[in-house]
Amino acid sequence: MGTLAHIYRHPIKGIGSEMLTEASLAVGAPLPGDRAWAVLQETAEDTDAWQPRRNFLVVAYGPKLAQITASTGGDARITLTHPDCAPLTFDPEQEMEALLAWVNPLWPETHPSPRRLVRAPAQGMADNGLPQLSIGGLSSLRALSERAGQPLDPRRFRANLWLEGLGPWGEFDLLGKTIRIGEAELLVTERIERCRATEANPVSGQRDVDTPRALIEGYGHKDFGVYATVTRAGRIAASDPVDVIA
Repeated sequence: MGTLAHIYRHPIKGIGSEMLTEASLAVGAPLPGDRAWAVLQETAEDTDAWQPRRNFLVVAYGPKLAQITASTGGDARITLTHPDCAPLTFDPEQEMEALLAWVNPLWPETHPSPRRLVRAPAQGMADNGLPQLSIGGLSSLRALSERAGQPLDPRRFRANLWLEGLGPWGEFDLLGKTIRIGEAELLVTERIERCRATEANPVSGQRDVDTPRALIEGYGHKDFGVYATVTRAGRIAASDPVDVIA
């Protein structure tokens, strides 16, 4: 059917994308380390429980966050880079204040200030509150890029897995089906409705494309990508074949 082209995780929700070459998936769990942390806004409830994205620092409200890249070390320390800031390497367990000070200049003053770094619950801190992975199709990205009139960086959509070889919007045809990637199997469950986060350019940190409008005007919806639940554990790697098995 196709191949797995890219694997991304986002160690801190809304703050930094990290490209991986491989990962080991567990049944009923998100991509390991994905959205394992999140930064609460000061007006949000002070809890480590799952909360909707409006309560966190996210790209939808702070487009300059889109420029951050992340790297997770073997000691669980996270390194963040941004073109306007010196790199930061910190331990999320013990050096929360370093992160808050680093990210504060990138966050709009018109929004509530960063309050606290929280550890996500077991299901992660994905927007839908479920322990799933998000999947995008590169053919769909190219089709939407043509509609938008400029190339769209896949990091705009913060998907975990990018598939090559499907036709445009072919990932929607996978709803209700089980796919095999490498050693793992995933059940595709629902489409993902997109918000203003996708308007932000990961290179410039500026909103330069009205992506939701392009989706509505071109296709009659705001959906891009799908969610999937891991039903069989196993290792996946970039360039692995992807097949529908049920």
